[in-house]
Amino acid sequence: MADIPEAAISEKFLAGTGPGGQNVNKVATACQLRVDVFALGLPPDAYRRLKTLAGSRMTAAGELVILARSYRTQEANRADARARLNELVDAALVRPEKRIKTKPSKAARARRVDGKKARSAVKSMRGRVRSTD
Repeated sequence: MADIPEAAISEKFLAGTGPGGQNVNKVATACQLRVDVFALGLPPDAYRRLKTLAGSRMTAAGELVILARSYRTQEANRADARARLNELVDAALVRPEKRIKTKPSKAARARRVDGKKARSAVKSMRGRVRSTD
């Protein structure tokens, strides 16, 4: 789990939509989390992956905006936003495995060519039957 400094995070509570009935109209329960990704100190490759994963949630100024409004309380929405932030940063820190190129063996190439020749022979037998008169 990524260690995110509190100085990089700013929270704002908004009037949310969703479950809560009259409570939604009275109390600002939705949590908008803004994170300065440059303050996270991520390596350049992890920053690129985070930018890709975040998509439209990343602003041009390098802020990641997460809006949590699924729950009825500020505390639950705050916890949800922080959990989603941690998941995003953790996913960005995972370096994808490099693909190792493999070369088909000589026998495998021969089998492939033999299969193509057999298929070609089947297809060449199709078509009009010519009379031998």
